[in-house]
Amino acid sequence: MAEFAQANASLESATEEAVSKDRAVSAKVNAKGELVELKFPTQKYRQMAPAELSSAIKDVIERARNQMSAHVAQTLGRFAPEGVNMADAMNGRIDPTQMMGKLDLPFPMGTDVPGRSERPEAG
Repeated sequence: MAEFAQANASLESATEEAVSKDRAVSAKVNAKGELVELKFPTQKYRQMAPAELSSAIKDVIERARNQMSAHVAQTLGRFAPEGVNMADAMNGRIDPTQMMGKLDLPFPMGTDVPGRSERPEAG
């Protein structure tokens, strides 16, 4: 538990930054994926069309979030059950019943398959 707490604490102050190819825009996000900084390091953004600037901003924010997601998955992945890919779990690409099945926990009475319980018919 102490290692897990330490890993969580390290994520509290963690940030990831992405910079556009032309260096016109940079974005920094925290471990929750929240935008904490948006910068325009040069004056190049002034010559960009609104749609181009918007696209550049969205791109750097998305790349920073993806980098942070990978960082969080790497940091917390060692605490996941064996065979569970933390990046997939964080991005909603995992079957929760499969993950719970890997934990080898007892399931509630009347449950024959993880995630599926027998329900009495309404009558």
